[in-house]
Amino acid sequence: MSFDTLLANKSAWFAAALPDQGILSLVAIALIAGLARGFSGFGAALIFVPLGGAIIGPKLISPVLLVIDGLATLGMIPPAWRSANRREVFTMAAGAFLGVPAGTAALALMDPLALRWAITAVAVCLLALLVSGWRYHGEPRMPLTSLTGLIAGLFSGAAQLGGPPVVAYWLGGKTDFGRVRANIILYFAISTCFSVVSYYFGGLFVDAVFALTIVILPSYAIGLYAGSKLFGLAKESTFRTICYMLIAASAILGMPALDGMLR
Repeated sequence: MSFDTLLANKSAWFAAALPDQGILSLVAIALIAGLARGFSGFGAALIFVPLGGAIIGPKLISPVLLVIDGLATLGMIPPAWRSANRREVFTMAAGAFLGVPAGTAALALMDPLALRWAITAVAVCLLALLVSGWRYHGEPRMPLTSLTGLIAGLFSGAAQLGGPPVVAYWLGGKTDFGRVRANIILYFAISTCFSVVSYYFGGLFVDAVFALTIVILPSYAIGLYAGSKLFGLAKESTFRTICYMLIAASAILGMPALDGMLR
């Protein structure tokens, strides 16, 4: 097979795999989601999944986010490894080991419309938890840390929405925000490995996932880099407020009742 023929076949595959509409909207949403993730260590899914799910459906948007986030955040892992409390992270990851496959099963088997409403409801509830200011203020305990990982893994497997339970648990203690951010980044690096295996066996890695990754990854990576830079410049309270507003807007706009607005 000649190089020109191979190139033509690849181009045909790429064009056939991409959705017919909504690509520019997905690129813009990925930029905003990457900004939130780069600054705080979480928040990308709460922005990207409800909005992206309204465009291409939850069974496609979740594995897309898994792939682009896993690739784009590789450079954040070494610093997180050095700064994180690895014992706590691995304890929480042990719970996620059980939670992620269960959430993946829900993603693969549930009706797409019912799943989108469920994702919207979960996003709103998790946002309310974060905005309320409630945090776990007790000393980290192994059973409770594992249970938090189980719940976060369930949400991650179903919609990559595992961040808020983890944040609410870790942010309430005496650990500084930098250490918490490192914990979150390292935890999700491990959780991503669990999700990749679960999504693979769940048959969720279809051609469109990889075609969309090629298109969306650069925008997400730019947002991630900019957000990381803002972490050292902006006030935590200011940027956190902005993230909450973006998450709230995405949960509202991602409702099935508002379909058509983002296409």
